[in-house]
Amino acid sequence: MRKFLTIVLVTLFAFTGATYAAVNINTATQAELETLQGIGPAKAKAIIDHRKKNGSFKSADDLEKVNGIGPATLKRLRKDIAVGGATTVKKENKPTLK
Repeated sequence: MRKFLTIVLVTLFAFTGATYAAVNINTATQAELETLQGIGPAKAKAIIDHRKKNGSFKSADDLEKVNGIGPATLKRLRKDIAVGGATTVKKENKPTLK
């Protein structure tokens, strides 16, 4: 019975981890974009401006077309962004300076 409960718990955590993932770069607000690691107010605004001017991002790779976002930033963000679905903001993404 204990082994069965362990398997059930591990499975539940695996599925919730996958759904607890992304900020939709096509619909996210500036505040939601700013929750992403390395995205501050200027880059968040640049993402929104690019989206308004050029339309929706077709893939995460299109984010590199935004001024100030290069391959290193995209690599860091890839696990936390999506181009579809609902935005699920992860509060612990951004470190807090004290």
